[in-house]
Amino acid sequence: MHQAIMPADIAAPAANYAHACLTIDATRWLHTSGVVPIAADGTVPAGIADQAEVVWRNISAMLRDAAMTPAQIVSVTTYVTPGQDLAEVMAVRDRVLDGHRAASTLLIVAELARPEWLMEIAVVAADG
Repeated sequence: MHQAIMPADIAAPAANYAHACLTIDATRWLHTSGVVPIAADGTVPAGIADQAEVVWRNISAMLRDAAMTPAQIVSVTTYVTPGQDLAEVMAVRDRVLDGHRAASTLLIVAELARPEWLMEIAVVAADG
């Protein structure tokens, strides 16, 4: 079980995320590698919103195979290349997380390992 930490005496988060996430009695942890926007058929969509959909679909598959759900994600680290629409990236994340607040970091990086990748996400989930 985990709990969003949202201290009343500091500024609210800038978007739908928690400042921190406390994990209580966690017995199982899932740490993903950076999840990239490669679809099951090997294709990479051109646009950032479609890439975000593929990344979150891949993350959801990993969670499913670990007998977990997006509600068990405690931390999300998102890497995006310059010039991308961050609102589109966040909208997909928020839809998948469905109101669940995890600790979140968003970085704009010069480039990723392949030029066609516009984004990459790593998550940590806990089940306890």
